[in-house]
Amino acid sequence: MTQVLARYDALVAAGELRRDPDQAAAARRLDTLARELEQGPRKGSILWRLAGKPPQAPRGVYLWGGVGRGKSMLMDLLFGAVKIERKRRVHFHEFMIEVHSRIAEERKKEAGDPIAPVAKALAEDLRLLAFDEMVINNTADAMILSRLFTAMMAEGLSVVATSNRPPQDLYKDGLQRDSFLPFIALLKDKLDVLPLNGPTDYRRDRLGVMDMWLVPNSPANTATLSAAFFRLTDYPPEDRAHVPTEEIEVQGRTLHVPKSLKGVAVFSFRRLCGEPRGAADYLAIARRYHTVIMVGIPRLGPENRNEAARFVTLIDALYEHKVKLLAMADAAPIDLYREGDGKFEFERTVSRLMEMQSEEYLALGHGEA
Repeated sequence: MTQVLARYDALVAAGELRRDPDQAAAARRLDTLARELEQGPRKGSILWRLAGKPPQAPRGVYLWGGVGRGKSMLMDLLFGAVKIERKRRVHFHEFMIEVHSRIAEERKKEAGDPIAPVAKALAEDLRLLAFDEMVINNTADAMILSRLFTAMMAEGLSVVATSNRPPQDLYKDGLQRDSFLPFIALLKDKLDVLPLNGPTDYRRDRLGVMDMWLVPNSPANTATLSAAFFRLTDYPPEDRAHVPTEEIEVQGRTLHVPKSLKGVAVFSFRRLCGEPRGAADYLAIARRYHTVIMVGIPRLGPENRNEAARFVTLIDALYEHKVKLLAMADAAPIDLYREGDGKFEFERTVSRLMEMQSEEYLALGHGEA
């Protein structure tokens, strides 16, 4: 038997969560999905083959709501509890990078429409595909999603997804959105859409009343940010040596993320701004992570103007995508760039850094305009 609901109830009983009607309803629905997946015929089994075609997959689930409402936590409960081997959990942005790479390879074969073979390959040996942070922000993704997911679900695949937006608001005001509307219809037809909009922002709650910008760069402040990372990700501090890392491909370059877990990334200033990076790198980070922890920010000025310019571009990207920033620096934002050429241009960045610490900003969901 599955244990999604039991695990959720245990977290509430232990005081890890406050009981929330939306969360409880979602946990019950995910518990049902897990049971249906466990009781269905195993892909490739005799019963599967006797059917002559993939049996109809159990209806999936689409969890949407503001930041910190427990969407990823509930998905993790499902993924950890469901006792099937053919399952995959992946960040939506990472998945779409893989999709476009596979499509490019198929097109080299000049064998017609590449969507069908790509969908078949992606769904092969899978019964559950779990997406975290579904967001569509470019035309290339919007143009293929309906055909791709229709073909994948025809292979007997159930989909679970989380998003900050309801299906009807995905790719809102995007170019050629009419071509995207069939995907919205598909989501509503094949997935139960469940809102998670309770009053508690658990991610913000876990940060408590800590400052988002810590001064100076010091072992004590490093420890504070480390503790915040473990609270945000539910990762056991005693296993800190095994926190996952990640490699992001950006326009043929590789960006190493020293710590990456549940939408939270940790970087050093040197890694992000001391190396030759551009807007594409920072936009990839802003789209992928809801929270960035940055350490080692020095005082800035004409002597390190290149690093300062990259920092400005980074903050612009994080701000536009409403990424939460926890930082450790040698000075407060207003004193970060004190004098010299470039100080005037840096004032907008100071203003944004101050706003990014406000409760109004922190209450916004990732990617909200």
